[in-house]
Amino acid sequence: MDLTLLWMLLPLVATAWGQYGDYGYPYQQYQDYGDDGWVNLNRQGFSYQCPHGQVVVAVRSIFSKKEGSDRQWNYACMPTPQSLGEPTECWWEEINRAGMEWYQKCSNNGLVAGFQSRYFESVLDREWQFYCCRYSKRCPYSCWMTTEYPSHYGEDMDMISYDYDFYMRGATTTFSAVERDRQWKFIMCRMTDYDCEFENV
Repeated sequence: MDLTLLWMLLPLVATAWGQYGDYGYPYQQYQDYGDDGWVNLNRQGFSYQCPHGQVVVAVRSIFSKKEGSDRQWNYACMPTPQSLGEPTECWWEEINRAGMEWYQKCSNNGLVAGFQSRYFESVLDREWQFYCCRYSKRCPYSCWMTTEYPSHYGEDMDMISYDYDFYMRGATTTFSAVERDRQWKFIMCRMTDYDCEFENV
């Protein structure tokens, strides 16, 4: 499917979720950055946060071998359902170092609400941090990992969460020392609609 068409369809999915998800809670449209609205230039650091009360639902990226084997990034956010309530605290997670494989999910049962990254010329890779928000004492369950994004190193990347009962909690990545690129698997979970006592699920 054409990538532009895919990103044009996301608002329709968002509207459908708003009409039918969470028993009719009126969702606002996700924050759209369009085709040219990359949050970074190649070889440049960035810090991106969703607006308060929203979480990341889509990740888009393009790769450039000639620009330091780096990627430009673009994100989309959507408000969480009313049943989840407002975020009670938000924080930046530990840094995941450049040039290494890593696995990380938001601590304290948090959901991903942003990304921060810095490029390192010496390894032609980036370090990463998640911006996480906790919603009261809600706990994750029924977690799973997406397929790899992109499917092959060096390809464009478009991850859109079509199942809005699931929220992004983190990711695991592999790094190719040959291609100087990463593949991502995003950790997606449902959240309880009641408070629970577990701190880190």
